[in-house]
Amino acid sequence: MYKFLFILVSVWFVNCAEQVNQQLINRNVERTIDLTSQLVKITTTITLENTGKESVRTFLVVVEPDNVGNLSYISVKDTLKEELKLSATKVENRPNQMFSVQLKQPLAAGRSNVVTLETVITKGLVPYPSSISQKEKQLVRYFGNHYFYSPYLTTKQTTSVTLSSRSPENYTKLKPVAQSDSTLTYGPYNDIPAYSQDPMIVHYENNSPFLTVTRLERLIEISHWGNIAVEENIEILHTGAKLKGSFSRYDYQRDSSSSHHSIKSYRTILPAAAYNIYYRDSNGNISTSQVRTRKDWIELELRPRFPLFGGWRSSYTLGYSVPSYQYLFRRTGASYVLNMRLLDHVFDDMHVEELETKIVLPVGVRDVVISPPYEMERLTDQLSYKYLDNMGRAVITLRKTNLVEQHIQDVEIVYNWSTLMLLHEPALLATALYILFIFVIIYVRLDFSIHKPDHSKKE
Repeated sequence: MYKFLFILVSVWFVNCAEQVNQQLINRNVERTIDLTSQLVKITTTITLENTGKESVRTFLVVVEPDNVGNLSYISVKDTLKEELKLSATKVENRPNQMFSVQLKQPLAAGRSNVVTLETVITKGLVPYPSSISQKEKQLVRYFGNHYFYSPYLTTKQTTSVTLSSRSPENYTKLKPVAQSDSTLTYGPYNDIPAYSQDPMIVHYENNSPFLTVTRLERLIEISHWGNIAVEENIEILHTGAKLKGSFSRYDYQRDSSSSHHSIKSYRTILPAAAYNIYYRDSNGNISTSQVRTRKDWIELELRPRFPLFGGWRSSYTLGYSVPSYQYLFRRTGASYVLNMRLLDHVFDDMHVEELETKIVLPVGVRDVVISPPYEMERLTDQLSYKYLDNMGRAVITLRKTNLVEQHIQDVEIVYNWSTLMLLHEPALLATALYILFIFVIIYVRLDFSIHKPDHSKKE
């Protein structure tokens, strides 16, 4: 019986798996690898050509085996910068992680189309050496592929690697290769077979902030009285080369160089309408923060109590309020829609290992429909009681791991809510005061003593 079920599942998987369309080829590939920050940002411009006799509506994008666990973001856009639909898929006899991309218009036979593939890889740079002293520079190594990893034949390919240093320690030299300032140019390479791999290793200096948010708890409280409160509990870790030896405050203050692997401060971007901003760490507001108002946002510069070196941690709480009319809209009747960011800009080139966003809805909501911008894990809904909430407020919890700046997108929540619920808390307060006054009247008017007064005995 189990053997029969296994055969059925295997046959179903084979039938559902896609096949590589051999009539598609990569006529030209121009790849740019940005290694100037802690993230690996790869932008690939692909000239896709249909050499067959039938039109093609979809093509495949494959993730390199070494990047499967560290792939944070992937997108494909056409020449008009419109994003194409991606869907995970499988290919027969191939264990690779693949995506099927749907074109806006079918690619006719003998025609070509240009698309742009963008990927962001986290933890793609390895500190080498892994431990350095306070005055040493931070060196990292990047392990990549000289060739564009694709299920199709690539006729021509060039790769540009952008570094944060003009004098790399070492790099692989698959000819032709050239260096100009802080850019390495590989290729052009011709007639590259499908799934080709050739190790690329670049060892260079990178003193950009290797700051990672290990956990971010974001709480959003919705109120129909005109205010939305946001609070974030953030835990950060310096994931660069660990500090070797002791820390000297005297030597650190004497070091005036701007290129240092420690983190003195960083900038957080808040919405332009944010107000009542507060910031504190575990010991209170003893860190330094400065708010600057820009045209389209509010810039908050955070300076921890001590500079962060490799392996050092810190945590803090950041909160603010925004007017609800900018994010909460009324559709028809009792239907409302909320468009709110799941994640804010914590710092430039950020990496968030774990995000947990809690959205507290008003009392009495019903028929809640959630539309996240990408796949997320929805945890068990809860109830929150606060400020005369005898009925409880629904709390929706969403969780996701391995996020970057491209994940700063809005979640849409549609729910039904009656405006009569605005009178809920005032009615509770009025009822509580009424009962209190009744008890005061009873206490003043009635005599609960067990003996009679003296004047009654004289009479």
